[in-house]
Amino acid sequence: MDWKKKLTSRKFWVALAGLVVGVIALLGIKTDTSQITGVIMALGSVVAYIVGEGLVDAAATGTKS
Repeated sequence: MDWKKKLTSRKFWVALAGLVVGVIALLGIKTDTSQITGVIMALGSVVAYIVGEGLVDAAATGTKS
């Protein structure tokens, strides 16, 4: 496993940021519907970004994901 490549990956940092935002929002003092919706939307956008970048990477290498 190439750790340098993984640590410089945008997908890794976006996923990590999404996880941190989700955990921070979930551990807030009050948990209401809007807070839970925000967490879901934040994590959904992270997943969409990662899938999109994966498709771009796969197209660049000429393989299917």
